Amino acid sequence: MYAARRIATGFAQRRAFSVSAKQSSKVTVLGASGGIGQPLSLLLKLNPRVSELALYDVRGGPGVAADISHINTKSTVKGYDPTPSGLREALTGSEIILIPAGVPRKPGMTRDDLFNTNASIVRDLAKAAAEAAPEANLLIISNPVNSTVPIAAEVYKSVGVYNPKRMFGVTTLDVVRASRFISQLKGTDPASENITVVGGHSGATIVPLLSQSGYNLEGQQLDDYVYRVQFGGDEVVKAKDGAGSATLSMAMAGARFAESLLKATQGQKGVIEPTFVESPLYKDQGAIFFASNVELGPNGVEKIYPIGKITDYEQKLLDVAVKDLAGNIKKGVDFVKANPPK
Repeated sequence: MYAARRIATGFAQRRAFSVSAKQSSKVTVLGASGGIGQPLSLLLKLNPRVSELALYDVRGGPGVAADISHINTKSTVKGYDPTPSGLREALTGSEIILIPAGVPRKPGMTRDDLFNTNASIVRDLAKAAAEAAPEANLLIISNPVNSTVPIAAEVYKSVGVYNPKRMFGVTTLDVVRASRFISQLKGTDPASENITVVGGHSGATIVPLLSQSGYNLEGQQLDDYVYRVQFGGDEVVKAKDGAGSATLSMAMAGARFAESLLKATQGQKGVIEPTFVESPLYKDQGAIFFASNVELGPNGVEKIYPIGKITDYEQKLLDVAVKDLAGNIKKGVDFVKANPPK
C-alpha cells in the first residue's frame, strides 16, 4: 500500500511543477465504470492539470467517483446518476470530454463487429455532449474509431455545432504499440521511441512509418512487425480469453492524449500528437478523416502535418489504408442518416 501511494503521489508531483492554479480544466468521462473508463479516470485523477473530474456511466459512475475521490490529489471528483439530467450536468462546463463507452471485443471479433452496438452509444452520447457542451474538445475512444468519429461529427452537424478542430479519434495506442514493439526488436529504451503511425485505428488502416524514425527492417521481420502493430489488439483479446480487450493500455493512451491536449489548451507550444481528425490529406479519396501528426493548441487542431517521404512498401500500406478508411467513414455517416439522433 505504501509503495502504491508513493507511486501515485510521485506521478502527480512530477507534473505539478508546470501547472498553476489558473491552468485547470473540467474533464468528463462518459463510460467511467467500464474496462477503459476506470483506469482512465484513475489516471486523470492523478493529473494536476485536471481540476474537476466528472464521471458518468449507465451504472456505477458514482461508485467509481467515490473510490478515486479518496486519492490525495487536488482535483474534485463527482459521479453522476444515469439520467438525462445527470448526463447533462456531467457535461456542462466541461473542456474535454472522453468517450470510452461501449462493449469490448471478444475473441474472433473485429472492431467492425462492434459497430451496431457502439454506434448507437456514441450517437446518443455525442448528441448529449453537443447540446450541453458544444465548445468542449470531444475525444472518442469507443471502437470502431474509424466509424464512430464520423458518427459524432454527423450528430454535431445535425445540432449545428460541429467544429472539426475540436473532435478527435484517439489513436495514440497505435503509436504506443509501434514504439514498444520496435524497442523489443532493437533493444532500445521504449520511452525514447516515437514511431509515426498514420491512417486509422483498425487493422490494415494502421500504417507505421518506420522509415521516418530511421529504421530499416526488411522481409519477414518487417511484415511481422507491421502485422503486430496492426493487429496487436488481437493478442490482448486472445490472452484475456473472452474476458475483455486492450483496456489498460488504451486507458494509458487516452490519458496521454488528454494530457497533451490539456498542455496545449493551457498554453504550451509545439504539442504534437497523432490523432484521427477531419483532414485534407486524403479527402479527395473519400478519407474525410485521417490520423496523422497534429499540432494541438488552445483551439484544438492548429496544424495537420503532411505524411512526408515514405518508402514504396509504406506507400502500398497507405493505399490500402485509405481505401478501407473511406468505407469505414461512409459506414458511420450512413448510420446516422438511417438512424438520426432523437
